[in-house]
Amino acid sequence: MDAFDGEQVKPFPLALAQEGERVRIVRHTGGHEIEMRLTDLGLNVGSEVLVSQRLANQVVVIRGETRLALGAGMAQKILVAQL
Repeated sequence: MDAFDGEQVKPFPLALAQEGERVRIVRHTGGHEIEMRLTDLGLNVGSEVLVSQRLANQVVVIRGETRLALGAGMAQKILVAQL
């Protein structure tokens, strides 16, 4: 478990978040290259995103004015916590 804002939270993969749910990115898994790629997309640890849509193999998230479609594999590597 990770400590976040003084509370114990159990992170879960972004791929499991529901449509309309706001979550905070807690950790990236999958190595340095994945972390750099996600950071380049603006999906940094600590960022808040809104799950806009869940499609068969994709999760569409909104961060600020940016909308991003992530494949299931990438969404599985982003661990989040509910707000």
